[in-house]
Amino acid sequence: MTIRYELIICWSEVDQAFIVEVPELPGCAADGETYQEAVQNAEVVIQEWIETAQALGRPIPEPKGRLLFA
Repeated sequence: MTIRYELIICWSEVDQAFIVEVPELPGCAADGETYQEAVQNAEVVIQEWIETAQALGRPIPEPKGRLLFA
């Protein structure tokens, strides 16, 4: 799967894991012990998020790429 959504990745001292957030998909997040594992887990979660939205008849946001923050 090719990720087209922006990923925000950070290290969590509390969780001792990398955390990945997908801001364009509300509530979509993953984690992993390594950076690579966290991104792989995010790919799975993104696919599941999209499949669930489709099953519920909810709109799926188009990837906008890099988000601009004020």
